[in-house]
Amino acid sequence: MIFNPAARGNKARHFRRQLDAIGSQCALKATTAPGDARRLAAEAVGEGFDLVVAAGGDGTVNETLNGLGEAPDGFEKTRLGVLPLGTVNVFARELALPLRIEQAWEVLQRGRETRIDLPRVEFSENGVRRQRYFVQLAGAGWDARAIELVDWSHKKKIGPLAYVIAGLKALRERQPKITVSAGGQSVTGEFVLVGNGRFYGGPVSAFPQADLRDGILDICILPRLNWWTLMRCAPTLLTSRKPPAAIAQFIQADQFNLAGEPRTAFELDGEWVGHLPATFSVEREKLHVIVP
Repeated sequence: MIFNPAARGNKARHFRRQLDAIGSQCALKATTAPGDARRLAAEAVGEGFDLVVAAGGDGTVNETLNGLGEAPDGFEKTRLGVLPLGTVNVFARELALPLRIEQAWEVLQRGRETRIDLPRVEFSENGVRRQRYFVQLAGAGWDARAIELVDWSHKKKIGPLAYVIAGLKALRERQPKITVSAGGQSVTGEFVLVGNGRFYGGPVSAFPQADLRDGILDICILPRLNWWTLMRCAPTLLTSRKPPAAIAQFIQADQFNLAGEPRTAFELDGEWVGHLPATFSVEREKLHVIVP
């Protein structure tokens, strides 16, 4: 089990109070810096562990996932588990995992396994070709820029509201044009969301038709993103928890490219990663995960 001993919040404090009981049933690996979860997950595969648990939020899950991917045959040898301790826990919600620590721990102990699709992104960073995996969602444009602007000291104090404040700041900026190229068609917009699962940012079902096992990714493109767009989206998001079809275009693909203006940012599982262009693809039922 990989966890951040310095994490704050009620869930993290509650988790630390149970460390003795949990530690008697697994190997606890504490992170000390960003990137540690990735390193520890890769080491765990090499040490022969067949279950690696990310105890944290979606960022910890993403780091752990990419650590499994760095190890030789990591996705074949090792299963991914989640103990949701984060602010939003989108992937845990997608898997219908209990958000209470005791109940989630029981799910992990039972060890019921399923396979889900594994999306991959290839991009360049300072002239070097990189590859990253994600499990739930990705975004290019506004949300990635908002993550860049998040005040992390505020996040520790006010939780999800920090993302709202950063999102409002990002909305005041000029939105870059982003082009999605998939299957011979090309669509341009100012905000692009990519879903392996249904949920984005908590209970909002941005991709109601998405399926973790269908071998395709769902793409939502908003042609324009401004205050007026958000005002038009708000009633539908509050009632049906999905963006209105009248102002968004949806396509599906197992491989596609995103290209944008210089310095257009993208994120994976709520974590800022880099800048476009990027190529997205998905491997069907590649990842073994523990579910209720």
